Amino acid sequence: MPTDLYISTDVEADGPIPGPYSMLSLGMASAATYDGTTFTRLVPDTFYAELQPISPEFVPAALAVSGLDRAALARTGTAPAVAMAENVAWLSELAERHRARPVFVGYPLGFDWMFTYWYQVRFTGGSPFGHSGHLDVKTLFATKARRPIRTVGKRSMPAHLLSRTPHTHHALDDAIEQAELFCNIAEWSGA
Repeated sequence: MPTDLYISTDVEADGPIPGPYSMLSLGMASAATYDGTTFTRLVPDTFYAELQPISPEFVPAALAVSGLDRAALARTGTAPAVAMAENVAWLSELAERHRARPVFVGYPLGFDWMFTYWYQVRFTGGSPFGHSGHLDVKTLFATKARRPIRTVGKRSMPAHLLSRTPHTHHALDDAIEQAELFCNIAEWSGA
């Protein structure tokens, strides 16, 4: 049976969808492996990149969340093709080292997955996660807590499941925070 390698991922973007808007930063942290029997937490390996915008359009409120400076990123950010090639190479090396297949972990999944997958496919021609190698931490919690998905959020989770790492809206910080949350929920026996 193939082993899963869970990669906690967070992005900061300047709008609601990729293409018209830009992913400005990408953070990833390895969280755990699972071979169908044994779940093993990892000391996180991490990846972080700040990217040049791909479009002049942005939503001011979305940009304000991250505090990133679009004008500075246009000058000093990594070109998206370079950043995504480095990201895919990092994921491939990590998967090879763990003899596992990467699984994208997000909270919530939709936003971060949409931007990451779109950028990987657009700038490298494919994604190491494939089109379906992903896991939503919110859904995992709702299922284990036996609660409807629309009734759960971090504020409704038991304190012992939450990460001790603060949520800062810095993509790498938040990927590390989310990795801890994911592992806590994965190891939790549930309600």
